[in-house]
Amino acid sequence: MNEPSSSPSWFALHVKARQEKQVGMTLLGKDLETFVPVYKSIRKWADRKKKMDIPLFPGYVFCRFSYDRRLPVLVTPGVLRVVGFGSLPTPVDDKEIQSLKIVHGESAACEPWPYLDIGQRVRIHSGTLRGVEGILVEVRKECRVLLSVTLLQRSVAVEVDREHVEAVSAPPQVSAGLLARPWPHRSPGGYSL
Repeated sequence: MNEPSSSPSWFALHVKARQEKQVGMTLLGKDLETFVPVYKSIRKWADRKKKMDIPLFPGYVFCRFSYDRRLPVLVTPGVLRVVGFGSLPTPVDDKEIQSLKIVHGESAACEPWPYLDIGQRVRIHSGTLRGVEGILVEVRKECRVLLSVTLLQRSVAVEVDREHVEAVSAPPQVSAGLLARPWPHRSPGGYSL
């Protein structure tokens, strides 16, 4: 692999647990473009319930910068490292970030989802999410499109109407039930999904 180019690219930053929003604000203060997508989640305690904004990718912040100007990013409190393969930071695909921004900007109902490299790839062809591509799955008789960040091997599910999607490629053979429900796991950020 070659070293990342000197033109600005989106990178995923691994950050300290529960510091995604704080790191994002600090990077914005350094005039860097950042993206910390969140979703609404109801948290229950013995005496109350509260609707909270929880990061879609716990432990990660997206930031756009030139690799050769990474020092201000790396010295930001809470930033642990730039995500990549081996010791080489790897940019996140611009189309993946753009799809996430469209969904996040529309406040579409979405939630964290396990990364899946299987299923039928679809494109939303109408409505406010037009142009978004992902993997089509069915959950409790409702259609959802999975948007993935390949580098992080994480996905987000957004609810859509079946008539708003069109196939981009043929689906591989998938065993029944494999795409049927979210995969519970404990994230590096400490949030239970």
